[in-house]
Amino acid sequence: MDFVIYFYIFLMGIPFGSFFTLAVYRIPLGQDITHNRSYCPNCNHKLSNLDLIPLFSYIFLRGKCRYCKEKIRPRYFLLELFSGIVFILFALSIKMSIYTINISKIIYFIFGLLYIAGLFIISGIDKEKIQIQTSLLIYLIVIESFYIIYLYIVEKANIYRYVIQYIAIAILMIFNVIYYKKKLKNNYTIQNLILLIEMLVFTYEACTILTIVFTLLSIAIKMIIEKIKGISRRNIKNNKQTQIPFGFYLCVTNIITLLITNILIFYRW
Repeated sequence: MDFVIYFYIFLMGIPFGSFFTLAVYRIPLGQDITHNRSYCPNCNHKLSNLDLIPLFSYIFLRGKCRYCKEKIRPRYFLLELFSGIVFILFALSIKMSIYTINISKIIYFIFGLLYIAGLFIISGIDKEKIQIQTSLLIYLIVIESFYIIYLYIVEKANIYRYVIQYIAIAILMIFNVIYYKKKLKNNYTIQNLILLIEMLVFTYEACTILTIVFTLLSIAIKMIIEKIKGISRRNIKNNKQTQIPFGFYLCVTNIITLLITNILIFYRW
């Protein structure tokens, strides 16, 4: 019975992955992500329903657009696949089972997936553009706020720590707005700090600390590998190719540490 549940969770995850790729492409361009039909970014031809079947469309079309024959980037296929896998891993991490399921676990599962969805999109955009969209930071705040309201009303949880964290987010948001008005661009450092505090809100201290540690280790390992390969980083000043997508690493490692800490909590004897 549990196998059937996880199979449906995987089927639920891969369309999310398809949506993530759409959001990663359109949000930086300021395009609608909910109403306008998907299209090929090369020939702008609107895709049919057969072109939008997660995973299978990429395989059947052999990684090419049906209309212009331009190659489709493998990341679309991989993100759909990884989304399904991460959805399953998240369900496994909280010991989702037909025999132990309850309303509290279902609520956490739903909000957890919505939280992970936000991290997926933030990481995708940051890896490509080296920027964190303010709209996505606000999305995480909204998701977390609804979950905190649930915890306070139903679970009778103490929310004082959340109030302090939200004050810190508000202050950083104000600084970011001031910086934007002066420089006509967002402050990448402040946005990463906001993202980190939002991670603290949802995943607590231990997970956030591990996220920072794993992020720094990942970046260090990447730089060492590039050094060994002889990849020069002395390009044009402020060239985005020389910048480190810190938000990308934060999101990826936070998802991993969230899964690990969930396992430690839900599988403890």
